[in-house]
Amino acid sequence: MKEKEIEDELVSIRSMMERSSKFISLSGLSGILAGVYALVGAGFAYDIIYNGIGDHQHSRNGHLFYIEETTLLSIALLVLLASLVTGYILTRNKAKRRNQPIWGNSSRALIFNMSVPLVAGGLLILTHIYRGHYGIVSPSCLIFYGLALVSASNFTFKDVRYLGMCEIVLGLIAACLPGYGLLFWAIGFGVLHIIYGSMMYFKYDR
Repeated sequence: MKEKEIEDELVSIRSMMERSSKFISLSGLSGILAGVYALVGAGFAYDIIYNGIGDHQHSRNGHLFYIEETTLLSIALLVLLASLVTGYILTRNKAKRRNQPIWGNSSRALIFNMSVPLVAGGLLILTHIYRGHYGIVSPSCLIFYGLALVSASNFTFKDVRYLGMCEIVLGLIAACLPGYGLLFWAIGFGVLHIIYGSMMYFKYDR
């Protein structure tokens, strides 16, 4: 009986240490909504690129040659902003329900480790856009986002690492299939987020 009590105590201590070192208030629902925002944004981008809403030209093989970068960048920024605001609100509410701090050493470490690959990737992507290398934009988005998730997974749920690895693989495939960047972008930021968010919601949020 005494051994059982000691074992339960050790499990409790281990759980407390993990909670103090990892940010576990991420909301699965925010992942689902981020995926929905991405799919809506991809739909608008598709219309702009292929259905003549924006100013564009195509090469003879049907690949995109010139687009209205400002409009597409605005859509991408709106999707990012909506995802960040939604994620913050839902994560804050989840943390309050569980009486957990939303800002602490674990959340700061999470943000820092996620920000480094995202900032580096964002600057590289802007350079590609400036130089007109549009074909590498979507693969770069997926790969650097995946690297950010893998890096941040050390400070939150391990499930985030698997999402990051899927994003990296998808980005590498997209780099090998030029002309399908928008499709892979929609799958990576839309479909995968909805699947991941649903798994996280049913596993941790209910």
